[in-house]
Amino acid sequence: MEPIKNRIDFVYLFDVQDGNPNGDPDAANLPRVDAETGEGLVTDVCLKRKIRNYVDVAKHGAEGYDIFIQEAAVLDNRVDDIYESESVKKAAKDKKKEEARKALCNKYFDIRSFGAVIATKDKQGQVRGPIQFTFARSVDPIFSHTHAITRMAVTKEVDKDKEKTMGRKATVPYGLYVAHGFISANLAAQTGFSREDLALLWEALKNMFDIDRSAARGLMSPRGLIVFTHSSELGNAPANKLFDLVSIKRLDPTVAPRSFADYEVKIDTDALPKGVTVERLID
Repeated sequence: MEPIKNRIDFVYLFDVQDGNPNGDPDAANLPRVDAETGEGLVTDVCLKRKIRNYVDVAKHGAEGYDIFIQEAAVLDNRVDDIYESESVKKAAKDKKKEEARKALCNKYFDIRSFGAVIATKDKQGQVRGPIQFTFARSVDPIFSHTHAITRMAVTKEVDKDKEKTMGRKATVPYGLYVAHGFISANLAAQTGFSREDLALLWEALKNMFDIDRSAARGLMSPRGLIVFTHSSELGNAPANKLFDLVSIKRLDPTVAPRSFADYEVKIDTDALPKGVTVERLID
């Protein structure tokens, strides 16, 4: 596997129409929102969950592409299995944790991508992952609409003659969200994150919403992936300077946005720092 040798920073755009992109359990599962600005939020954890789910489907059964953090997974058992592997059992006592760390990275895509904190029994340890995401934030304030819905069926026989029960469903009419990501070449070398893994990450960001459809999430779509690649391992410019080169502007500020066509996305390539290249993988 060819290792990552260059630092990478990227901007990821996606939108939602008539759906809830990330419910807040502290607010009755309403769409997450910045209380001061009204801008919508989607957590980094939510985005990484979708990437994990895509890789699990796309690479199911392929060696080296298992997913460590899965629903109902017993992490103690997974770590114990690694410690019972031949490579770890043969390692010297003072090298077992390092050998186990290497084995975890080789087996699980999400550990060598995002890292992990191993805190099971006496096998504590940390793997720093090369990929980090920020929260996604909507370009404009969002307006959460709550809809009344009715339930036609009942659960128990004794309730069959009762009136239909009512429920609530919250949606965002439209929101364009922007997340920022960072890939460290130095940490990639430590976990074994490769060029092949990077290609799979880009593939996941392009396609992950198509395997994650639900009535609650409405229509979610990838709208942009702008990748800044540095010519060095440590980078040639601060990430914030690169992100400032991307402008997202609403075409008509007097009209509420209802589609991606209501926005214009531009990159100031003339101001691109020396040693940094940019490309659009989703346009």
